[in-house]
Amino acid sequence: MQPLSFLFYLVALLGLSTAHAEEGATIRGRLLYPDKSPFNVTTKVTLNHGERTTYCQLAHGCTFEIHGVPPGVHQLDIHSTTHHFGQVKLQVSDDPTEDIKSLEYAFPGANKKVISHPLELTAYATFEYFEKRQGFSVWMILKNPMVLMMAFSVGMMFMMPKMMEGLDPEEKAKMKQQMEMQQDPTKMMSSLWEGISGAEPEEAPKLSSSAAAAKKSSKK
Repeated sequence: MQPLSFLFYLVALLGLSTAHAEEGATIRGRLLYPDKSPFNVTTKVTLNHGERTTYCQLAHGCTFEIHGVPPGVHQLDIHSTTHHFGQVKLQVSDDPTEDIKSLEYAFPGANKKVISHPLELTAYATFEYFEKRQGFSVWMILKNPMVLMMAFSVGMMFMMPKMMEGLDPEEKAKMKQQMEMQQDPTKMMSSLWEGISGAEPEEAPKLSSSAAAAKKSSKK
């Protein structure tokens, strides 16, 4: 009876070990937010690029669990739409009594950091999808092109009389003529064309004395 009992004991022990091996380890963790922002219910946690997927539980302090993880090296990723979390490499041993070893990388290629299990992962950064609205600034108003043009016009209104005081009568007359030409585009274009071609301005034809007398008599 003793050999038979011993055989049953070995079979039961083998069955328990096989069941434990099939069940696998359980990875537990928690997400921490340094800015104390509200937890995002849709935060997804994946193992081995989506081989196993779970979601953090908001009601339990944003904790997560992944069951049935077989022995080996695994990669854990946190898919948050609001915060950036590091990447974790986990090593699950064949011995169920041995703790799970884990290394955290702030970003791919960064220096590794040894962390304990259960995991406590703190967000490294916050995603900003929109540009923050800037407040009122006098400097922004002064940089406006329309404001600059208005300021220049007002400044010229005050400076022009003082500039005219120091000019000679001939220069004043010339400037006055230029201002009149600017008001009449046809005169300005004709003057510009004469300056380019070098031609002298045409004078109006003069009437002879007889023609002028005939014109006067016709008017009478």
